[in-house]
Amino acid sequence: MFFFLQGYNSYMTNLPVLDLATWQKTRDSLQIYAKLLGKIQQQLIPPQKHFWHYGLQGGQRGIQTQPAKLEGKTIQLTLDLTNHQLEVSNGTETQTIPLTGQSAASICKQTLAALSHWQIVANIDQSLFTDETPLAYDPDQARAFGQALIHIAELTEKFKATLSGETSPVQLFPHHFDLSLTWFSGRKVPGQDPNDEEASDESMTFGFSTGDEGVPEAYLYVTAYPTPETWTSAALPDKASWHTEGWTGALLPYSALVQSTQTDQLVLNLFQAAWQAGEPLMTD
Repeated sequence: MFFFLQGYNSYMTNLPVLDLATWQKTRDSLQIYAKLLGKIQQQLIPPQKHFWHYGLQGGQRGIQTQPAKLEGKTIQLTLDLTNHQLEVSNGTETQTIPLTGQSAASICKQTLAALSHWQIVANIDQSLFTDETPLAYDPDQARAFGQALIHIAELTEKFKATLSGETSPVQLFPHHFDLSLTWFSGRKVPGQDPNDEEASDESMTFGFSTGDEGVPEAYLYVTAYPTPETWTSAALPDKASWHTEGWTGALLPYSALVQSTQTDQLVLNLFQAAWQAGEPLMTD
């Protein structure tokens, strides 16, 4: 039997449909735009461990960079999926760029020009954004994704608050375009260089993906590094299953959330069950 996280009051939430076959072109456009924000962010903020300076934040209106402090100003870029614009703010002024499905080259030029208005130069590799092919942007589809992203990010933050030990920020990584939280067991992986934190730190990751080649639909997941023996023999809550093709971990189709009147319970039960099964195997 699985229970709500202690102290968390469940409520009914209607999440929008995210049928990848229908909205993939808009999803791919948003990923390109997010990659641009990620590259700019990497130039504006100091490096962080575990490459956390690569990760974007889920804001109340969409996706945003981590705040960058430059000459007394707070620079932040936001993909506003409610008003369908890219906002470039210095804390007191905001410039807006409508999201119309403009090409990678166009959005790059517009964004860098907005920053240069305040004499800010982001020395990104512009060769990554030279494609002038117009992209697709459906406002309703973008808004639906934003709604799902914000709500799942909030649930992930609630789950994070229950964990002991070191955890990462809840972040959206542009490369895979997935939202994730990583918990660290505190142990080192045998046989790995202890100075290589990416390879040597034992961890478990809880995330939300819009879909990929291996799983062509949106889904929630939990993975562990390295995968503990016997972990996948543990029972999982309703609608969830163990995935073993290409990667190993717990998987919950996003469609199960859409069809349920207890979406929050499904997400939190997945995260809690996978963690409870793995944590004793990774900290004994």
